[in-house]
Amino acid sequence: MKSLKLYGARDIRFGGAEKPQILDGKDVIVKIKACGICGSDISRYKKLGAVTPGQVWGHEFAGVVEQVGDQVTDLKVGDHVAGCPALIEEDDYYYRAGQPARANSLHAIGAKEPGGFAEYIKLPEKNLVKVPDDLDFESASMVEPSTVVLHGYYRTNLSVGDDVVIAGAGGTIGLFAVQWAKIFGAKKVIAVDIDDEKLQIAKELGADYTINSLNEDVLTKVAEYTDGMNADIVVEAAGTPHTAATVFGYAKKGGGVVFLGIPYADVAMERFYFEKILRSELTVWGSWSCVSAPFPGKEWATTVHFMHNNRLNTKKMITHRIPLEEGSEMFERLMERKELIGKVIMYPES
Repeated sequence: MKSLKLYGARDIRFGGAEKPQILDGKDVIVKIKACGICGSDISRYKKLGAVTPGQVWGHEFAGVVEQVGDQVTDLKVGDHVAGCPALIEEDDYYYRAGQPARANSLHAIGAKEPGGFAEYIKLPEKNLVKVPDDLDFESASMVEPSTVVLHGYYRTNLSVGDDVVIAGAGGTIGLFAVQWAKIFGAKKVIAVDIDDEKLQIAKELGADYTINSLNEDVLTKVAEYTDGMNADIVVEAAGTPHTAATVFGYAKKGGGVVFLGIPYADVAMERFYFEKILRSELTVWGSWSCVSAPFPGKEWATTVHFMHNNRLNTKKMITHRIPLEEGSEMFERLMERKELIGKVIMYPES
């Protein structure tokens, strides 16, 4: 079967791989119809390389059930599904305690086991979420990044009428954060990014105000847009050391900051921003993965519901649709940053 395998930093290759086979009664084989490139894929491709060199990569996908094991009860051949990439050993203490996102054994497909950049994938039944047949596959492939955001918001005390700042609002996670903030009932959503084109997309998806941090003072503008109070909730979605070190400045006294981005580097913080945590008595929430109990969690059913009812717009987020064969070239284009590239969806059947 066709696949994209990661061998090292900036070394991803299109080629063949063995089609997966049913080995366990709970196994399900899915024919992948669409798979997406995640922001974390871009960071790992650029800096870290493969966990297992030569492994089929990728963790965002949707497709059709092609074969099921003899112990599968809730899925049948022909069902449309989205894939939950979180693999966890069932005897893990935190999994058994109903806290799967904190499990010590948690890892994602594409690291030790084959991922979603391929024509087919095999996963346990519990890792597949049925989606309506009339939900298009490219949207279904984006259920997973939406659940990452929703998992993070569930960690907070966000409520109707709150003001929300989203730092790194132009990426997939940031754009979902804009939309979910509105669904949660946020009064003002302030999108911060360094790209005017991406900020325009954030505006179209519901942001009330946008700030380009390259040429505007974010502290001043956030205060202006919130009547001098700053935000109830700040979302760090950029995953950069600079953003991670400065987002505390945008939160109001008694507010909170939730971290969704992964910096992949050390974070050095100025005293001014650190003291914001203390003097403003901020709450800081870490958020990891996209799952809760009962596994994979309400993040998944909730996302599917709001996508199916057109409350979550994925179309404005997608800028490129390509065959899987062009994946290697696309990763290099993402490194060059010479053009606007938002969400990239790849099609193994093309």
